[in-house]
Amino acid sequence: MLVQCAYAIYFFRRIFSLPTPVEKNKTAATPVSIIICAKNEAQNLRENLPSILSQIYMNEAGKSMYEVIVVNDGSTDDTAAVLQQLEQQYDNLWDVVVSQGEPKAHPGKKNALSHGITYSSHKWFLFTDADCVPSGNYWLQNMVAPLEKGKKIVTGYGKYRHAAGLLNAWTRWETMHTFLQYSTYALAGKPYMAVGRNMACTKDVFLKAQASEVWNNLPSGDDDLLMSIAATARNTAVVYNREAYTSTASKQTWKAWLQQKQRHMSTGKYYKSDIKNLLGLYGLSHAIMWLLFFALLAMGDWRLLLMLMAIRCAVYWPIMAVTSCKLGEKLLFSLPFFDLGYMLYNFVLAPYIIFKNKKQWT
Repeated sequence: MLVQCAYAIYFFRRIFSLPTPVEKNKTAATPVSIIICAKNEAQNLRENLPSILSQIYMNEAGKSMYEVIVVNDGSTDDTAAVLQQLEQQYDNLWDVVVSQGEPKAHPGKKNALSHGITYSSHKWFLFTDADCVPSGNYWLQNMVAPLEKGKKIVTGYGKYRHAAGLLNAWTRWETMHTFLQYSTYALAGKPYMAVGRNMACTKDVFLKAQASEVWNNLPSGDDDLLMSIAATARNTAVVYNREAYTSTASKQTWKAWLQQKQRHMSTGKYYKSDIKNLLGLYGLSHAIMWLLFFALLAMGDWRLLLMLMAIRCAVYWPIMAVTSCKLGEKLLFSLPFFDLGYMLYNFVLAPYIIFKNKKQWT
């Protein structure tokens, strides 16, 4: 419990002071390339690309200052036809085709990203996925605002849309908790993670990550590897105001969710040693705390145990409640139950952090 409280006091309390500036109606000085990798995403592109192509980001003359590059990575559905149709409506949309038989310089999604970077015209990049929708027309402006102030990497929040059911509530809680971790670690000078469906960086940072020896060890994980390789206490910013979100639908089955999490967490072994130790100790202390609580509750003085657990929860639950409110997640009544559920989460997914790599990016 002392270890848990130490994490809350040193790291997580920083969520209270996380700034929430909203950038609107300012002219843009630096052009941006929005890059999306798509593999059999015809329907998502048809529904979501128009909102990405309608961002308010222009110079004083009213000219759009961004391009959208969609990398069609060997799709076998109607992705090509959808992109061709949209290109007739939007002059800032470009599609890059990667054929199925084409030799790959990088594994998985990283090869598609490399093509997008190669064909980009600008030195600022904003990354998202085909199944994501920006929270509004100022998403681009808010996500790159820290780059204008000299930052090199910007991490944002990727929401899952609210839907009925336990799986959806858990997915949103776990996503919120993950954001609480990586955002407050970054504020403490230890950036280690971002979500590829909502992050920005400069071209030199991306090329530095791509040139690293570990870049090709996984087909996915480009977001976390980029952070591990290039992020520093001074060059990384966190943006989380509601103009800067992206949102997507959560998985519909527990099996699909588990497969997604296995892929996401397989990059954990490539974190820096101090980050791995900190995250490992946090997860371990959380799981052992709850296990010992229930074991000792049956054996010892329940009054003392309840008092100690009440102190720990009095520290954690307000932090989680504030995070839920700041991120617009309606999860207040679920917080105690998912706090306990996180114990099982750590036991189930720990092997994929430590031992396994996923071999596909979709």
